[in-house]
Parts: sequence; structure tokens; C-alpha cells
Amino acid sequence: MTNALVVYASITGNNEEVAEIVNEELKRLDVNSTLKEISITNADEFEDVDICVVCPYTYGEGDLPEEGMDFYEDLPTLDLKGKVFGCAGSGDTYYEEFATAVDDFADQFIKAGATKGAENLKIDLAVDEDDLKNIIEFTKSLVAAVEKNK
Repeated sequence: MTNALVVYASITGNNEEVAEIVNEELKRLDVNSTLKEISITNADEFEDVDICVVCPYTYGEGDLPEEGMDFYEDLPTLDLKGKVFGCAGSGDTYYEEFATAVDDFADQFIKAGATKGAENLKIDLAVDEDDLKNIIEFTKSLVAAVEKNK
């Protein structure tokens, strides 16, 4: 069975909602998926799963979640070859640096040797109907990438 870990950081609850939807969609696709908050998760937990997902918020002018800095810094030190990753997160288009933490985390996964299983997904504030469709496609892409790697 395919295993996944979905890690999130959230202030407003928007990213927690994104992560919950991703987690539920993965389960619907017969993936054994676990949802965890970033401050109580070690990056090396991704070594034990097939699909790695991070749903971070972007703070202020492009800043990463403070409670996830250790996690972020540890990611590129891991050997995640053979793992599939995806990054999705909510942001606010009011800011010039819209949801850049999503891209920053994706870069860390690439440094760790993981395979990008879906395009980075950025959501403006709360999830709407179109975003929900995009999240469903995001999770399908992740699962398809794992199948392709087998």
C-alpha cells in the first residue's frame, strides 16, 4: 500500500483546511495518509512514506512559517530519492510575495532528491469550488507519479 504524510503550518486555518482536503483525497485514492502539524513533525518522517506533502503558509513579505524553520532546514539534508512530493498552500494575493513558501519548500524537496509529483498549488485565502477541484487533481497527480515510479 502507498503511504503518505501531509504536513501543514497554519495561522488562519486556511492551510490546515488545504492539508485536510489533501489528506482525505489521498485516503479516497486508497493511500494510507497521515496528517500532522509541522511543529510536531520531524522532516525525516518523510523517509518512511512514498508521498510527501507540505502545506505551508507564507508570512508577511515572503517569510516562511517560523514554527517550521527547523523542518525546512532539515529537508535538504535527507535522502528522499524515490519519494514523490507535492507542495500546496494558501496565501493572500494582497502581498507581492504570494504563497512563496510553497515554492521554497518545493525547492528543498528537490535538493533532497525527491520527485515532483504535482505542480505547486497556490490558493488565494480560503478554499473555493475551483480550488477544491485543483486539490483533487493535485492529489491524483501525486498518486499517479508514485505508480509511475514503481
